[in-house]
Amino acid sequence: MDRLTSMAVFVRAVDLGSFAAAAAALDLSAPMVGKHVRFLEERLGMRLLNRTTRRQSLTEFGRAYYERCRTVLAEAEAADALAADQLGEPRGKLRVALPVLFGRRCVMPILLGLARRHPQLELDLAFGDSFVDLAEGGHDLAIRTGELQDATNLVTRRVARQRMIICAAPSYLARHGTPTQLADLTGHDAVVYRRSGRVRPWLFPREGEPPTEVMPRHRLRLDDLEAIADAAALGMGLAWLPSWLVRERLQAGALVELLEGEGRLPYDVHALWLQTPHLPPKIRVAIDALAAELPGLM
Repeated sequence: MDRLTSMAVFVRAVDLGSFAAAAAALDLSAPMVGKHVRFLEERLGMRLLNRTTRRQSLTEFGRAYYERCRTVLAEAEAADALAADQLGEPRGKLRVALPVLFGRRCVMPILLGLARRHPQLELDLAFGDSFVDLAEGGHDLAIRTGELQDATNLVTRRVARQRMIICAAPSYLARHGTPTQLADLTGHDAVVYRRSGRVRPWLFPREGEPPTEVMPRHRLRLDDLEAIADAAALGMGLAWLPSWLVRERLQAGALVELLEGEGRLPYDVHALWLQTPHLPPKIRVAIDALAAELPGLM
């Protein structure tokens, strides 16, 4: 077995707490993870992990060896990145965590274009709306929308801004009338976004002041933005949605934008990555591509 590979498997098993978790993250079988660890133990003549059927823990020697392995692997990655810089071609696996809908509709096409331009680049995309720990999950890059309240020890770069608009179907407006000012919204039905059991108010920007908050009445609460757009197009009520999501429906006339003079609240889109003395080309070109191409989609 390759010693460096076995070190990487061992470190991931320790970081994730089990052979099964490491196997899933590395696309290996759990027995193969065990073989890598046993290979190191036999080579060193020392036990690295105390293992039972329920848990595993580092031995005293194993903890010291784990710290040295992390250093060795970081130096090896830096050396590979230096070689890639000299070649001028991004290569290797790029692991990106991204929101489900925004990631699929806006981010993934850009990354696929990047992969087409750079044949040595591999993509490993993880879709999910919850916050991910980049170090624990083994991700190189994450894309987040909205406020960043948990970005400690991460490097961030704003790559785009999505703007929120109010819209409704012509059929709904024909039945209930068209709101002409913010105060009218409270008298209308709405389809609202619910996340983690919480319904957030609609926000409207004000120069030099906090945004105005409006909470229309609602009996439909959904945790999927595309489903909200579908419900609004069926005439179920007003909706407050990102402009990129409803652009085609607006162009087709299935939805109508309302209260355009009230302003479109901007939500920032950020790229996040772990602090490192040397940013690998595969990450740098991905961030640059997103910063260049995402604003045009917003």
